[in-house]
Amino acid sequence: MTKPNDTADVHRLLDEAFAGIEMTPERQDLKEEVRANLVARTAELQAEGLSGGAAARRAVEEFGDIHTIVDGTEPSAYVANALLRVRPRPAFVLRTVILSVVGVTGLAVLALAATAGGVPLAGEAVAAFVVALASGAITADALCQETTSNHPMPTGRAAGYGAGAALTLAGLACGWLYLRGADLAWVFAGAAPAVSGIGILSYLGATQTNRHKQWVMRMAESHAAVGDRFTEDPSAAARFGIYTLVIWLVAIAVFVLLTLTVGWLWSWLSIVGGLVAMMILVARMLFVTES
Repeated sequence: MTKPNDTADVHRLLDEAFAGIEMTPERQDLKEEVRANLVARTAELQAEGLSGGAAARRAVEEFGDIHTIVDGTEPSAYVANALLRVRPRPAFVLRTVILSVVGVTGLAVLALAATAGGVPLAGEAVAAFVVALASGAITADALCQETTSNHPMPTGRAAGYGAGAALTLAGLACGWLYLRGADLAWVFAGAAPAVSGIGILSYLGATQTNRHKQWVMRMAESHAAVGDRFTEDPSAAARFGIYTLVIWLVAIAVFVLLTLTVGWLWSWLSIVGGLVAMMILVARMLFVTES
């Protein structure tokens, strides 16, 4: 709970932020909206362990420059975002940087092995599994963090997503080792973790509940009337499905063709082409254009 003296800190800091601004009825309404959000954010920061005064100052700092918003140079959506902005925790940033460096190092070893050679198969195996583990750890850690728009995911569920990602990549790593000259047994060894990872991710995705914060939900409701093309035009949704099927059938066919002709090192370009085509298709078809 926010104590009365904490609320006084919010009021004082807010008055200082609005100092020198000519007040109009609209700006007064904005100030009261800002006040309510700052009080709520101060309570959140206090629940995280900050003292009342420190929490109030932190909430105002996260809000940013009030003059920019009052001048009308930023939309109301940004107002809500700025008021409730959550900065990444330093420990999380440090962990992410370290894990990313580890993962990129593993990828560099694999790239070196594929292009210049000279890396023993055991070294490639270690590098591939390091990439899988680092990716899983980053995924789990990121989902445990509160963001501006989402509440943190429960630790157990976030760990499940991380494990699913790591297992899937570990299965792909076994396929990589087979392509690099390992025994066929590696393909069968990688099937179990890959299938398990995909199963875990599918289950978690199917049972995932809403993590959006209330201000995000309110904004979504306020824009619900806009809709998208698929909602308003079912035939467009059907065409989108057909186009998607054609794009990926062509991409897979090109992937197989390139693998059999110029080698698997180039075949991945067909997948990139498929993704680019999908992004263009979504941009062209999804959103309703104003006439």
